[in-house]
Amino acid sequence: MPPKILVIDGPTASGKTALAVELALRHNGEVVSADSMQIYRTMDIGTAKPTPEEMRGVPHHMLDVADPWEDYSVARYVDQAAACVENILARGKLPIVAGGTGLYIDSLLSGRTFAAFSPDSSLRGELEERYRREGGETLLAELGSVDPESAGRLHPNDGKRIIRALEVYRTTGKTISWHNAQTKAIPPRYDALTLTLAFTRREDMWQRIDRRVDEMMAQGLVAEVERLLASGVPKGCTAMQAIGYKEMVSALEGDGDTTTAAEEIKLRSRQYAKRQITWFRRKEGAKWLFWEERPDFEKACRVSTEYMEEFGIV
Repeated sequence: MPPKILVIDGPTASGKTALAVELALRHNGEVVSADSMQIYRTMDIGTAKPTPEEMRGVPHHMLDVADPWEDYSVARYVDQAAACVENILARGKLPIVAGGTGLYIDSLLSGRTFAAFSPDSSLRGELEERYRREGGETLLAELGSVDPESAGRLHPNDGKRIIRALEVYRTTGKTISWHNAQTKAIPPRYDALTLTLAFTRREDMWQRIDRRVDEMMAQGLVAEVERLLASGVPKGCTAMQAIGYKEMVSALEGDGDTTTAAEEIKLRSRQYAKRQITWFRRKEGAKWLFWEERPDFEKACRVSTEYMEEFGIV
């Protein structure tokens, strides 16, 4: 039987870290972050990375494991996060995977493997150059001749996935569709109780997101982005495309209106939260905990503990 663990997911600013810490303190747990931006070092304010005070002595894993200019991947996350979970289990503690990046969580729980490839390979560069020169239609047609299943799901503008699928085929001799089918047959790595946080009224979630952005600005988000740029972090790298950073870079390199940029960050964050909720709704068996105007963590801990007892992890 796969080991049992706890997962806490939900949209941005829904209180995942706070609940994870409370439950970790009560049930001998440690937190494994599942946030695709909190993995980056020196990117603290804009990612809402938990502070030592917020961690309250609870060990947190998968924070600050990559530099901002690195091309981090889901495969790398799964390898590193699984090692953290296994270590926590080996020490007789409860792993609590907490975060809002659904793809990271699903991939970790499923035990999904990924076709090997090197993002710095000459093949990657060749395909990227061909995509720029010949266009998405040409490369998508080429993909369709060897992997019609993948090609049928992709749009010519989705260059990253088209290149990835061609790269997998030319590197391994197998299509990415074949590889995905093989991994789906693998039994799940973990048996997870999933608690999904959300707000009863969407307006309350919007207000919480807005307050978080205001707090980021007060804590020095502008200065953080300026330091990253001054240190040589490319503005086009994946990390700097994150909500909060991309908008602030545009403002700093444009008219300097960081106040308007902050309003744009609020809008993009609300849109992202909607997409997150859509993703998490697909998860079968998740236990949804709905907040009213403000999160009630004491009540959430009681309810969560009841679920955990039923599930057999406390």
